[in-house]
Amino acid sequence: MRNWILPEAIEDILPAEAARIESLRRRLLDHFSAHGYRLVQPPLVEHLESLLTGTGRDLELQTFKVVDPLSGRMLGVRADTTPQVARIDAHLLNEAGVTRLCYAGSVLRTMPAGPGTTREVVQIGAELFGEPGIAGDREVVRLLLSSLREAGLARLHLDLGHVGVYRALAAGAGIAGNAEDGELFAALRVKDAPAVAALTSRLPAAWREALCALPGLYGPAGEVLADARARLPDTPAIANALSALDALAVAAADEVEALHVDLADLTGYHYQNGAIFSVFTAGQTRALGNGGRYDGIGKAFGRARPATGFTLDLRHLADVTGVTAPRA
Repeated sequence: MRNWILPEAIEDILPAEAARIESLRRRLLDHFSAHGYRLVQPPLVEHLESLLTGTGRDLELQTFKVVDPLSGRMLGVRADTTPQVARIDAHLLNEAGVTRLCYAGSVLRTMPAGPGTTREVVQIGAELFGEPGIAGDREVVRLLLSSLREAGLARLHLDLGHVGVYRALAAGAGIAGNAEDGELFAALRVKDAPAVAALTSRLPAAWREALCALPGLYGPAGEVLADARARLPDTPAIANALSALDALAVAAADEVEALHVDLADLTGYHYQNGAIFSVFTAGQTRALGNGGRYDGIGKAFGRARPATGFTLDLRHLADVTGVTAPRA
């Protein structure tokens, strides 16, 4: 075996691509700064319990673990930057009112997101803390869309979802937090309708029918929200989630070419608990950016805060945009 061969799904970034990535990083960080978002730089590794507190099993499976030779404690190499920024907001800054933070740096994951993708992702993102209402979600979605336009992209497609719809149905059906909940969550993530039907077959009819409806509740925002109101139980949690999606759709309608709602979209990490969103561009099947609300993640660090934000993969973005770096 040749010693210089890199691990599987780990790659060097060569000069032309590195220049495009760096050009985008600078441009987007300046854009975030112009909107009041301050730069932070979390460490690459942390004590494992700190890195994973409140984030859920899926992020733990993506995290490399190593033993610290100085302390003997287990460390984790970050697989996602958002929980670290939440820790900084809750434990280090501890500011009153709204806090806006941004970041840029690599994360390392145990498995690639899909064929041909890397396990070392160059992330850039923005996080908004302390704004509990729909105004916070609107601000973050608009910043995500304007950031992609700043990167030179047009013909944007926005997909909206809301984790609260599934959580309300799971709670109403009496399966929240048990093994059946985990299996159903995984089936809905991949829109496996037969598996959803099998897993809900013993539930009361109203909850079974609502959960089985979720994979089909995808399409143009207005149509899907009207259909959801007709087919899902009229509980306060579901009504609030659908109202939030309606408000986001109205706010973004003039800024995108296409706008869809997907009520079975559970592709984020388990720490997300409200509105979620993904942005695509015409001709691309992979999302350019993802984000959502994750209220309360800072509770483990002494301060539960409303929070929402988004992350972009700079390497993927540079590939899609084909940005030409400025000459030296």
